[in-house]
Amino acid sequence: MSLGAIVRGYVITKTFRKYRLIDALPQQQVPKTLRWFDKALFWMGRDNIERPLPERVKLAFQELGPVYIKLGQMLSTRRDLLPDDLADSLEQLQDQVPPFDPLQAKARIEAALGGPVEQFFDDFSIEPLASASVAQVHSARLKESGDEVVLKVIRPDIDVQIRSDLQLMEMGAKLLASTKVGQRLHPIEVIEDYRRTILAELDLTREANNAIRVGTAFEGSDALYVPKVYDQYSHRNLMVMELVRGIPVSDVESLSAHGTNMKLLAERGVEVFFTQVFRDNFFHADMHPGNIFIDVTNPDNPHYIGIDYGIVGELSEQDKRDMAAIFLAFFRHDYHRLAEVFLATGWVDASANMNDFEFALRQVFQPLQNQPLGKISFGHVLVSLFRTAHQFGMVVKPQLVLLEKTLLYVEGLGRQLYPELDLWETAKPYLEEWHAQRLSPQSQWQRFLDSAPDALEKLPEIPELVHQNLTLTREFLKEPNQILSNYIEQRQQHHKSSLFFNSGSVLVISSTILLDKTVTIWPSAILASLGFVAWIIGWQIRKP
Repeated sequence: MSLGAIVRGYVITKTFRKYRLIDALPQQQVPKTLRWFDKALFWMGRDNIERPLPERVKLAFQELGPVYIKLGQMLSTRRDLLPDDLADSLEQLQDQVPPFDPLQAKARIEAALGGPVEQFFDDFSIEPLASASVAQVHSARLKESGDEVVLKVIRPDIDVQIRSDLQLMEMGAKLLASTKVGQRLHPIEVIEDYRRTILAELDLTREANNAIRVGTAFEGSDALYVPKVYDQYSHRNLMVMELVRGIPVSDVESLSAHGTNMKLLAERGVEVFFTQVFRDNFFHADMHPGNIFIDVTNPDNPHYIGIDYGIVGELSEQDKRDMAAIFLAFFRHDYHRLAEVFLATGWVDASANMNDFEFALRQVFQPLQNQPLGKISFGHVLVSLFRTAHQFGMVVKPQLVLLEKTLLYVEGLGRQLYPELDLWETAKPYLEEWHAQRLSPQSQWQRFLDSAPDALEKLPEIPELVHQNLTLTREFLKEPNQILSNYIEQRQQHHKSSLFFNSGSVLVISSTILLDKTVTIWPSAILASLGFVAWIIGWQIRKP
C-alpha cells in the first residue's frame, strides 16, 4: 500500500470515528475487535454525536469529499439494503465542489485538442459555468460554425484519487463482509457496482457515445431533446456539447409562471422513461433535477432537455420479460406467481422456501389491494419487492438497481410537476404496446432472423453429431456393460484427479496464509511443495 493510501486511510478512520459511524452497525453484531479498535482511538475525539445517525453519515461523506459524495448518492438508491431515513439523508448529498484552477482546465483542454483553445473556439470563458466532483464545464463558441458550446473537462489527478479511495473501500468491504451484519448488506458487490459506475464517468468518450445514441433514438421527438455532441472534439478527458438553455425541472414556480402544461410535461417524463427501457433497451440512469431542463418556448408543448449521460442502464430482453411478469402478477394480486418469477429468474436463492417467500410477499402487498393504483407508488412497489426478496438471498443486479433508482426519480419528478399523475395508467399503454410487439409475427420473424446466423453456422455439424450418436447407440446395444464400465471408470478417474487438485489448492492457499502469519518461510514452503505435488498427481491421473 502506498504512503498516500495510508494517509488517506488515516483521514477516513478519523472522520468515521469523529461522527461515530460505528452506530450504523447493530450493536449486538459488532465484532469485539472492532469495538476495541474504536475505543483505542479515543484520542481522535468525537463531534456531532448528538445528531441523528443518518445526518452524521451524510456529514461524514460530505467531509470526505467527491468520491464519498458519489458513493453516498449511489447508496441512496439502494433502498433494498438501507432504511428509508438513511437513504433519504444520503440523497441530499450535493455533487458541488469548488472549481479547480481555470488555467489548469484550459491547459487540459488544449492537451486533449492538440493545440491552443483559440485555434478551435472563440469567446472561451475562463470562469467555469459549473463544477462537480469529476469534471467542470466552460462555455465557448465554435470558430468554424459559431455554435455556442460547453466544454466538459475531467479534473486533474481525480483518477488517482478515485482509485486510491476504491482500494480502501474494497478493503473495508471485505472486513464488513466477514461480519454477520455485513453478509446481509453485500458490501463487496455494492462497492464493485460503484467501481464500475465511477470509473465509467472518467471516460468522456463513453458519455459522448451514450448521448449520441439517446439523441439518435429520440430524433424529432416532442418529448426529449438531447444536445448535439461534437464528437470530433471529444476525448477521454474532454467532451464538447451544444449549449442549451432551459428551466431546471425542479423550478416548478418558474414553469408555472410560464404557463407550462404541467400534466403533459409529467406524462412525457413517463413516456421518455418507458420508451427508453422497453423500446431502446437503453435509459438515462442519472435523471436527477440537475441533469434535466425544460424547454418552454411553446408552454403548451413543453419538452425535456437531458444532459450528462455518464450513467446509463441497459436491460436484456429476459430482464424486460421478467419485469413485465412481476408487474402483471402484482396487478392480479397473484403472490404465488410473483414468488415463482423471482425463483425462476434466479434472483432469489434456489434453496429459499417458496411458501415462506410467498407469505412474506403477501404480508407486504396485501394492504395495498384496496388502494387505487393512482395512489400507489410504482417505484416504492419495486423497492418493497427487492427488500422482501433480499431477505431470501437476493443480490440485486446492477441494471435493476439503476432501473429502480430512475423509476423513483421519474415518479417523484412527475408528481412534483403534476400531483394527480397516475403513473400506472400513464405507463400502461407503453407496457401493452411492448407486449403486443413482442408477440407480433414481425417481432417473432425478426427474432428468428437474429438467431438464424448462429443456427446456420452449426447446421453442418448436425450430420456428424447424428452419426456419432447412432454409432454410440449401436455400440451400447451390442455391449452395454462394457460401455457403462468405461464410463464409470472415467468418472472415477475424474473424481480422483479432482480430489488431488482440490487438496493441492488448499495446501497452496494455506501456505500463503501461513507465510503472512509467521516469520520463517520453511513451514509455508513445505505446504506449497506438497500442494504442487498433489497438482502433478492429479494431472497424471486425468491424462488419458
